[in-house]
Amino acid sequence: MQSLPAPRLVATDLDGTALRTDGTVSPRTVAAFGKVEESGAVLAFVTGRPPRWMSGVAAAVRHRGLAICANGALIYDLHTERIVESHLITVEVLEEVVAQLRANVPELVFSVEYEAGFAHESDFLLGGLDRHQGAVRVDSVTARPCAKLLALHAAMGADELQAIVDELVGHLVTATHSSRRGLIEMSAQGVTKASALAAFAAQHGIKDTQTVAFGDMPNDLPMLSWAGTSYAVANAHPDVLAAVDHVTAANDDDGVARVLEELYR
Repeated sequence: MQSLPAPRLVATDLDGTALRTDGTVSPRTVAAFGKVEESGAVLAFVTGRPPRWMSGVAAAVRHRGLAICANGALIYDLHTERIVESHLITVEVLEEVVAQLRANVPELVFSVEYEAGFAHESDFLLGGLDRHQGAVRVDSVTARPCAKLLALHAAMGADELQAIVDELVGHLVTATHSSRRGLIEMSAQGVTKASALAAFAAQHGIKDTQTVAFGDMPNDLPMLSWAGTSYAVANAHPDVLAAVDHVTAANDDDGVARVLEELYR
């Protein structure tokens, strides 16, 4: 039987998917990414991460590939380490969203991701790399357009909180989450990992059926639904495991690399 052609586009989430739990890229995964590009296929990192969190990944993969950052809001060239496209939430929308959420869920605290930099309210509990990157405290998170608005609730779970956010402001922004804590990430209306990936693919004459995607959290669901072939890593959120075509090994067991090694021999 003749084997099917390898995908023309590989789209993978980073944290919890292609990266190990400690945030590193394993040598096996680096080698698998190299095989993708050597085959002539396109490698796209599609992540909730902001560009300022990409330098380590860019270096680990030798500045190969394209990065779709902030859940589709920012397109980042790994070779030049520059933002080449932005889809921002306007000040007017920010003001209305924050006002609606404060009025109905007063325990929420906010932060904002800009094209360059990050700012947060004083009570916002920083996580991940932001603890070490000198994030700026601000009195207002609605002063200028942003790539992503984040809302944090100290006690509520992410799934429960997203349902509330969707009901209150789902007509204004697109909300999702990629964390085990009560942290919701909001992008401009209609901006998702899938919208950015689909636009990129169309520009390069690549069909969804020629794409394979990997993910682990709800912010990956639009991308996984769009791609012709979808994989979840074994450690993925239950909603992701239920939505994909296939499940591979966990992120710490090089699940993405295992699949790519078979596709790009």
